[in-house]
Amino acid sequence: MILLRVTIAFLLLLLLPDWYIHRVYLKGLANWQKRLYWAPSLLLLALLGIFVTAQETFHDYFGIYLIVVLCIAVPKTFFVLFSLLVRGIGKLCRCSLPHGWIALFPSLGVCGYVIYGAVYGKENFKIHEVTFCSPDLPEAFDGYRILQISDIHSGSWKGNSEGLQRAINLCNAIQPDLAVFTGDLVNSRSDELPEFAPVFRQLTAKDGVYSILGNHDYGTYAHWDSEQDRLANVDSLIAYQRRMGWQLLLNEHRVLHRGNDSIALVGVENCGKPPFPDRADLPKALQGTEGMFKVLLSHDPTHWRREVLPDTDVQLMLAGHTHDMQISLLGFSVSRFIYPEHRGMYLENGRGLYVNIGLGYVLFPMRLGAWPEITVLTLRKCN
Repeated sequence: MILLRVTIAFLLLLLLPDWYIHRVYLKGLANWQKRLYWAPSLLLLALLGIFVTAQETFHDYFGIYLIVVLCIAVPKTFFVLFSLLVRGIGKLCRCSLPHGWIALFPSLGVCGYVIYGAVYGKENFKIHEVTFCSPDLPEAFDGYRILQISDIHSGSWKGNSEGLQRAINLCNAIQPDLAVFTGDLVNSRSDELPEFAPVFRQLTAKDGVYSILGNHDYGTYAHWDSEQDRLANVDSLIAYQRRMGWQLLLNEHRVLHRGNDSIALVGVENCGKPPFPDRADLPKALQGTEGMFKVLLSHDPTHWRREVLPDTDVQLMLAGHTHDMQISLLGFSVSRFIYPEHRGMYLENGRGLYVNIGLGYVLFPMRLGAWPEITVLTLRKCN
């Protein structure tokens, strides 16, 4: 079903703009010129068929393919939209406007923006300062600062440890009280980590660095000779995190102290709806935290409405997972149609969810508008 949807989306994205341009702007061209115009889109569709039928063989090149598709299809789509707009204005004003030339300029601008996202956007790290207020917060934790990063996807950074080093340097410069990582350290395999473990080991905070697993960390997106091999990969990933000095929370909690006050940091394994893994045991993780202010680390933000809000008294949950689809134009991302809570802070009856849109990238090597995020969340006591 997912494959069918992707194929239909590609057909619409590539062929509809070409059909419009062919009808409106190519009437006077010779047949061979018209066929030449259609060649890039037809070639990209043929390549899509190759990627679908031989995913394992050409997997490493699929991201580049997607960038090429976006650089061609998105500017054409904007060209069509602006062409229709200018033609409509011309009809209303009863004047002849050079709609093709006018539509060309914004489409070229969009093309440049897409290229920027592919070349620079994935390292355009943004620090977001957020405040969460709760009357349940102990006095000693008023002003407590939590640094959150998420969705690093180490395999996507292969050969570019310098980029992640810059991100970790930015994190350490904040000097937070606590640092948390909310899942998806790798794309699939623990052997993505040796290049970057020395960088991740440098992440520090006064009360330590804590982490959880995300859906990619279970290795379910890679081919394994046996289930034992996949489980060994998960064990290797867990061992790497511990050697890095990150305290991995597997359906458990830790109590953080300030003077005579304390709060609970709770971490669960991935809690997702199919096809994502569901390994979370929230009741187990919460045992012993009764009456305490709780910060929950849970990778998938849909967990908040499915279990956290209705079944617990957790005041604040920190999640990742969505990436905001890595593309957000003028504040709009299609991720809002998939995830009701897809980026930023959400509040309900004094309880909060913060969705970090991730530090890394997966599938296609770019970020556009949905820039890689480092969150600094300050806890405040309020009435």
